[in-house]
Amino acid sequence: MPDATPRTPSFGRRFARVGPRMDARGAADHRRRLVAAAHGAVIEIGAGYGATFPHYPAAVTAVLALEPDPTLRALALAAATRAPVPVTVQDGRAEALPAADASIDVVVSSLVLCSVAEQSAALAEAVRVLRPGGLLLFYEHVRSANRVLGAAEDLLTPLWSRIAGGCHPNRDTAAAIARVGLTVQDLERFGFSALPGNPRVAHILGVAVKAGA
Repeated sequence: MPDATPRTPSFGRRFARVGPRMDARGAADHRRRLVAAAHGAVIEIGAGYGATFPHYPAAVTAVLALEPDPTLRALALAAATRAPVPVTVQDGRAEALPAADASIDVVVSSLVLCSVAEQSAALAEAVRVLRPGGLLLFYEHVRSANRVLGAAEDLLTPLWSRIAGGCHPNRDTAAAIARVGLTVQDLERFGFSALPGNPRVAHILGVAVKAGA
């Protein structure tokens, strides 16, 4: 879910309609696998309409879910009441996490790092708030490794980012995670067609660890 780039109010309404269709086609299972390793105190950035909330395991003691879009945040507040673990939803951005240094066990990013205005700043904030040994759990769509498809995504990005809430389909998010000093322990790459008729777009799902445990 886009997190910080300015967008029209209608974007949240569109994503609220499209998101459940994506979930039914497989994104819900991706989210379930995403948070399987979550535990303790969690921050979820760009929580959208709360699609990840039902999948948090019992090892999680509390989730602080940040969502800047008011339409999606209202839906997330409703979803939080049905979550199996305590979830607090509030306005917030990935580039300015409301948590002290080294105070969080897990940061969760689900289809968010494509659209934050400053990806490196958002990842630096995740590193800041994570405890030594803390986890970044990420599920993102990324630039294709296919040369032709990747070039097409590069050409499409300026227009797409304007109409899709700041989404950049050509970001190499796995490399960006490694650049901020997190160690990627598990990384799965796969194609996923989010909606009928859409091409299979490159996605990653994985776990990165902060050093020092």
